[in-house]
Amino acid sequence: MTRVGAGTPAGSLLRRYWQPVALAEELEGRRPAKAVQLLGQKFVLFRDDRGRYGLLDRDCPHRGADLSFGRLEDGGLRCLFHGWLFDVEGNCLQVPSEPESSAFCKRIRQKAYPVVLRNGILFAYLGDGEAPALPAFDCFVAPDAYTFAFKGLMECNWLQALEVGIDPAHASYLHRFAKDEDTDGAYGKQFRSSSADSEIPVTRLMRECGRPDIKIETTAYGMRLVALRQVGDSRTHVRVTNLVFPQAFVIPMSSDMTISQWHVPIDDVNCYWYAIFTSFGGEVDKKKMRDQRLALYELPDYRSRRNRSNNYGYDPDEQSSETYTGMGHDINVHDNWAVESQGRIQDRTREHLAPSDRAIAMYRRMLVEAIEKNGAGETPPMVLDALVARSLTGPASVDGIGPLDGWERYWKEADADRRRKAAWYLSATGA
Repeated sequence: MTRVGAGTPAGSLLRRYWQPVALAEELEGRRPAKAVQLLGQKFVLFRDDRGRYGLLDRDCPHRGADLSFGRLEDGGLRCLFHGWLFDVEGNCLQVPSEPESSAFCKRIRQKAYPVVLRNGILFAYLGDGEAPALPAFDCFVAPDAYTFAFKGLMECNWLQALEVGIDPAHASYLHRFAKDEDTDGAYGKQFRSSSADSEIPVTRLMRECGRPDIKIETTAYGMRLVALRQVGDSRTHVRVTNLVFPQAFVIPMSSDMTISQWHVPIDDVNCYWYAIFTSFGGEVDKKKMRDQRLALYELPDYRSRRNRSNNYGYDPDEQSSETYTGMGHDINVHDNWAVESQGRIQDRTREHLAPSDRAIAMYRRMLVEAIEKNGAGETPPMVLDALVARSLTGPASVDGIGPLDGWERYWKEADADRRRKAAWYLSATGA
């Protein structure tokens, strides 16, 4: 499940889907080209002088020189070694070292992969045949002004990084804070605002309700998870999150913003998370959200400033009085510690999964079944045609306080109400 190189069972499955390969902002500046690694393969990603994006195998088909150092000119990317020129589709446009009358370049082609831009993230398709259609999820259909994209490095395999996002119980501990912050300063920060329909901060709910009732149902896109934390005699905190197969989740960030997050293998033992934050309220303050995160992450690798090399900033005094972890207030750091401390690839034979981990167990079975199905030449889940893709919307992601009896109706109505109020939703979806 964690080995993702070309020809591996899991790697072959993941190549059936669009994979985030970079943030669009990574190709801004004077030279829009960079070396990237995805699913254990090395590529060069670039934007040509017509604004088209290209992803090519990084080794030049002539003698294997590194194309990521190439010159962007004359409609493509030119290798420094002998000047061979390739366009975004892998066509060899020029072999200037050969005689002017030579047609040699017409016989040369570099392996190229489709690339699409969706709300700040460049997605690539590494598989064979026609790429699947992307679903009509909120993060894809919302206008750019209502979204923000970012990413972060995790130094472990993609699977254990993903699994933290489908574990509703951990938030009551790993992300516990001793004191509640003023929610007026919550914009752009996870676990800082109040739940919808309540003045109770999410931090307090997580701190005081450590035994959530977790309910799971399978869906057309993967699974829906509902975590219920009872508040008093007649109300309950309802948190609805989603696993989108094969490697994404959609969760609420606040009452009017959601996070769609992919965990994407760099290789077998490192991955990136990529996230699109989608607002159902006003337009996103992209500068504020980016500045918040650049204070916590180092470029160009998008590595957390608190990481394995400095013990994640661990402070025992903070742990005794402020945070459960002693590792600061950025919950991404907490998640990094939790999954990286398991090792680059955890030995799962030593695990003792509890009933509260049943989403993780269900997902692993789902993943193994999809690997086997793909290996047998069948179509795995979420490899979509255009018609089915258009029918997959949402998914609903809610954090609020509702009635203890009738919580199912509550979250569905809360989601529908939020969409009705969203300035962009009706025109973008035709709903």
